[in-house]
Amino acid sequence: MTTPPSTKTFTPARPIWCAGCGDFAVQGVLEKSLRNMGILPHKLMLLAGIGCSGTIQNNLKCYGYHALHGRVLPATIGAKLANPDLTVIAAGGDGDGFAIGAGHLVHTFKSNPSIMYILMNNSNYGLTKGQASPTSPIGYHGNAELGLDSMLLGLSFLSSTFLARGFSGNPEQLGRLMEAAIEHTESGKGFAFLEVLSPCVTYYDTHREWRAKVYNVDEDESFDPTSRAAAFQKVIELKEQGHIPIGRIFKGEHPSLESIIVNKEETLPAQQNIGHFNEHRKHYDQFIKAHLV
Repeated sequence: MTTPPSTKTFTPARPIWCAGCGDFAVQGVLEKSLRNMGILPHKLMLLAGIGCSGTIQNNLKCYGYHALHGRVLPATIGAKLANPDLTVIAAGGDGDGFAIGAGHLVHTFKSNPSIMYILMNNSNYGLTKGQASPTSPIGYHGNAELGLDSMLLGLSFLSSTFLARGFSGNPEQLGRLMEAAIEHTESGKGFAFLEVLSPCVTYYDTHREWRAKVYNVDEDESFDPTSRAAAFQKVIELKEQGHIPIGRIFKGEHPSLESIIVNKEETLPAQQNIGHFNEHRKHYDQFIKAHLV
């Protein structure tokens, strides 16, 4: 039996975040979740986007990749398709994921690959001094638009299978959501999207405001997270009341991307035997012929 890694296994670098940043809680919960689930460093790949949250992949001992601005999801999907045996996690912020990366998020909901996306939402561009982001409220630094709600966006895709929102101020619940999200992807059930309300103490400190507004649907016995219609209704109802719903918003079923397009008879790129050049070249040529136009 493999001994589960200790938390220390996953902390090779010191975070660069400001003291009190919500991202510290996200990293701590992720480390604990990986330990609890016995996921070893060589079986994990963490890809990150741009921004403060995008530095998280520097802090964990695993395979890591810092993607281009807004492009973390296609890179993450590529890693999963190249080696489905890996636990593949994407991480980023609201600016990276909901602005330049919004198109990729839409298509990830649509295609349903078995990857997890932790999106740390602080409702501003913290790395570049606090400009308004796609989730900023009306009036913040002159913002004239309603903030985007990722739960409503995800629910609009009939192919979405796991939607949850946590709060860095509630690490116990966040841990449950994170482990459920990892289990969802490890089981090959598709895309697990986990937004985390992660306040920026330097440019937009919303700790007290968000703590007062959050409504935990996990504690609502009347709420059914397996009903897309009920989830839509609940999220809209709570938003109209001035609340922010947190918890497991929706869990459904839909074929995952890899279950549809990955040929189990085919030797995938990361699983090829590179010790024998001719055999490797043969597999490579077959892969190019099958997947490139």
